[in-house]
Amino acid sequence: MVRKKKKKKIKITKSKKIEKKTTFVPKSASGDEKVEIKKIKKQPTEKRIYNVNDFVVYPKDGVGKIVGIEKALIGGIESQNYKINVVRDRLTLQLPINKQTLLRPICSIHQVNKCISILKSKPKVKRTMWSRRAQEYEQKINSGKIYELAEVVRDLNKNTNSIADQSYSERQLFEKAYDRLESELEVVLKIPTEDVKKKMNKALGREEKNIENQ
Repeated sequence: MVRKKKKKKIKITKSKKIEKKTTFVPKSASGDEKVEIKKIKKQPTEKRIYNVNDFVVYPKDGVGKIVGIEKALIGGIESQNYKINVVRDRLTLQLPINKQTLLRPICSIHQVNKCISILKSKPKVKRTMWSRRAQEYEQKINSGKIYELAEVVRDLNKNTNSIADQSYSERQLFEKAYDRLESELEVVLKIPTEDVKKKMNKALGREEKNIENQ
């Protein structure tokens, strides 16, 4: 009788070991399933609608004001267009409403502060040929991105208005970027042009006495 009891005990311990193994397999399988699941998040593609009197930025021309929405017949197709007045360049643009993604709203106060910080930072000038750098600066200016515009102003700044310190092409690009940034800051901050210039020149460390007709 005693030997039979011992055999029963051995069988019970073996069955317990088998149960442990079977419970372990589904856990690993479920873990593999979770790894294989991939969630793709789609970004919203909502189009911003602009209204008359809104200030906008058209990358190639800078800050403008929507002065009207007009109908136009182009190639036999009627379309509604934004009429945009770029005051600095005395331009009037016509942009179809369905291409409003080419525009961006003017920057925020937070972005203005970030731009001032960029102007105060150390220039990052690449050691490449000027023709290549000039092309990169031009692309940044026409990108419509406010921070890239501030970077061009910072990198081409010579801390003075002396013509001798800059080549003709350098000065042209600097003034283009400077004017674009100044015009947007003026609209956002709602202060006179001279006050915007003082704010920018202070951040750039430019000599106030030599600054004329920026």
